Amino acid sequence: MKNERVHRWLTLGANFGVLIGIALLLVELNQNATMIRAQTRSELSTGIVDLFGIVAENQQLASLRRRADAGDELTDDEAYQYAIITRAFFRYWENVHYQYRQDLYDDVEFARQREAWKSYAATSEALVRFWCEHREEFSPEFASEFDSVVTTHTC
Repeated sequence: MKNERVHRWLTLGANFGVLIGIALLLVELNQNATMIRAQTRSELSTGIVDLFGIVAENQQLASLRRRADAGDELTDDEAYQYAIITRAFFRYWENVHYQYRQDLYDDVEFARQREAWKSYAATSEALVRFWCEHREEFSPEFASEFDSVVTTHTC
């Protein structure tokens, strides 16, 4: 009888220990999710700062982007450079969209991203032309999203 009572108490204690372990595991998983969101946000911020930094620190590239976005004629080499930097921006934006779809980028920030895309597309025929020529290189989900912000032109 005494052994049975001790056994029940030990079983109850073990079950209680398992419940505490599960609760601690849930807390740790929540902390990991928060950390992943913060890390993702940091990497996205770093990515766009780097892209803007490349343009800002290179006078020739800044002039090229400004002229291309204004619709000025470019040489073949300049058009190639513009395509490379524009492709980099689109890949960054595609990544932002992917992170948003994975719930690692919040609704408010993503809405601001969409507004930035829309604003840029409304002022740059070169960007829209690049998009129309290369949209098939991007994920269908991102292509659909970007198509929805390019309201001033159709491909």
